[in-house]
Amino acid sequence: MKQISAVIIAGDASRTIARTLQSLETFPEVVVYANGSHDNTAEIAETFPNTRVVRGDFIGFGPTKNRAAEHASNDWIFSIDADEYVDRELVDALSAVDLDDPDVAYAVERRNLFMGKLVTRGGWGNDWLVRLYNRKRCRFNDAVVHEQVDIPRGCRTVRLPGGLWHEAVTELDQILQKISRYSELRRRDHARTAHSPPVILLRTFWAFFRSYVLEAGFLEGWRGVVIAFGNATGTFFRHMKRYADKAVAAEKAAESASTDAVLRPGPR
Repeated sequence: MKQISAVIIAGDASRTIARTLQSLETFPEVVVYANGSHDNTAEIAETFPNTRVVRGDFIGFGPTKNRAAEHASNDWIFSIDADEYVDRELVDALSAVDLDDPDVAYAVERRNLFMGKLVTRGGWGNDWLVRLYNRKRCRFNDAVVHEQVDIPRGCRTVRLPGGLWHEAVTELDQILQKISRYSELRRRDHARTAHSPPVILLRTFWAFFRSYVLEAGFLEGWRGVVIAFGNATGTFFRHMKRYADKAVAAEKAAESASTDAVLRPGPR
């Protein structure tokens, strides 16, 4: 893996970053892009001999991952999150990859853990993501949330065996924190339509039904309930924050226009 640099963006990841870095011990270079941490994430990372810590701002998930990749010494980038780790089978697969063709990007299977249990339903299964790519040909898109690697025309994707294990939820409060953070990031996207409250409610109910019934979340027991409810709650606040911003702006504009009309002198 001499030609591959592992790249991680990390903020307040002290609970999981050590396991992530332990799983990357065979990589000659691991770049940890520390952004806005209030804990000792960077200090933990600095204890690993193959890891280099750089510090910078968080500007959305896609743009931040691209900025972090700029600090790597190699063009081949293995992007991994601070709450993920690779198993032995995936490490071996990465070691055996032929890196002579930059027009090939490699997808890995992310296996999501919910408080120690692998969950494959409710929208959490079949989670294949491109994580190994050549930065001269591919890059992450500019999405602030739910970013992914763009595969340009002329490139192809190959799936690798093994697992990228994701400690998605270690305690329930993380779900509430993620809903708040992601809805705030989406709030900045003013180009998106601000749906009316009735439409928002329909989208909320649909998000729960899709996850719990259509995607068989009910087979995951109480975890499936939490996942479906979390999806629904995230949908509600993502849309409602955008609607509330535009509604308040319209109310202020109307109030200002009304005040101007009162203060404006009439004809003499």
